Amino acid sequence: MIKKIPGIFSTAIGIDLGTANVLVYVKGRGVIMNEPSFVAIDSKTRRPLAIGEDAKRMADLAPEGIEIVRPMKNGVIADFEVSEHMLRYFIRKAGQHSFLTHLTVVIAVPYGITPVEERAVKDSAYRAGAQNVQTIQEPIASALGAGLPVGESETSMIVDIGGGTSEIAVLSLGGIVAAKSIRVGGDEFDRSIVNYVKSAYGLVIASKTAEQVKLQIGSAYPLDQELSFEIKGRDSISGMPRAQTINSTEVRDALKHNFDDILEGISKTLEICPPESAGQLLDRGAVLAGGGAKIRGLARFLSDKTGIPFFVAEEPLRCVVNGTGIIIENSNWNTFRR
Repeated sequence: MIKKIPGIFSTAIGIDLGTANVLVYVKGRGVIMNEPSFVAIDSKTRRPLAIGEDAKRMADLAPEGIEIVRPMKNGVIADFEVSEHMLRYFIRKAGQHSFLTHLTVVIAVPYGITPVEERAVKDSAYRAGAQNVQTIQEPIASALGAGLPVGESETSMIVDIGGGTSEIAVLSLGGIVAAKSIRVGGDEFDRSIVNYVKSAYGLVIASKTAEQVKLQIGSAYPLDQELSFEIKGRDSISGMPRAQTINSTEVRDALKHNFDDILEGISKTLEICPPESAGQLLDRGAVLAGGGAKIRGLARFLSDKTGIPFFVAEEPLRCVVNGTGIIIENSNWNTFRR
């Protein structure tokens, strides 16, 4: 009798399956999880040893025989098997995995995702225990989570700078008027800092150190008082450990081409946007979301370059997952389905 019942209880979760972090929203409970998209696996057996925060702690320090994998690349699945382990871990940790529960999973996917990539995302979620899997485009989810009136006729603009991609979109009437997904995000920022430090000082630093530099002193606009930060790494010639102080002016220069790439993506999106919609943005402004939105002065930099007022969302890191939450809490969520 029970075998004929697909699920006695019904629940739903929303997932921001990001390149850098996975955030999970459970219906009726809100955001309950935010962990790095890292998986530590046994190199021989491919068995997962640690996932999320525990796996990230092992990055750059993992002993021989343990491989640290980031199954998401540029917002899409790069390693099908490992991503399945990761999804199963988050679904179970959220307490939503049971044969008595009919589970719907809403996953945010990049605007530029291909049908094959989207199918891979869905298949991973099904294999991880979901009975129903739906996708929503990240720009729509992010705009909803940022509180923009996506379903109304007024034009809105969202620029969500994630770990692997930046999603740029102009929206109206529940849909996307014009959009671009560019492969520039927090990971690329970190690589730019790593490359700069090696070129300027002959010092090799870990990506984790570059991330700390970015968060502590990164900026897109000159600061009233420039900052400095001591970094530690390995001398590229002697191989010996060494410390070096770097300042925010240097970091800004190292990241300039990344900011210019985002600006170019915004410009190209506006070029394909209807003139009336583009004009409305001069009054309504645009919203920055994602981890990249937290970089000092980025909103001011983009405002100066475009003439459009840019504002940082109240919870930039949670915009996408909060958007999936609005979808699953809303009885009319089909309006915004991909």
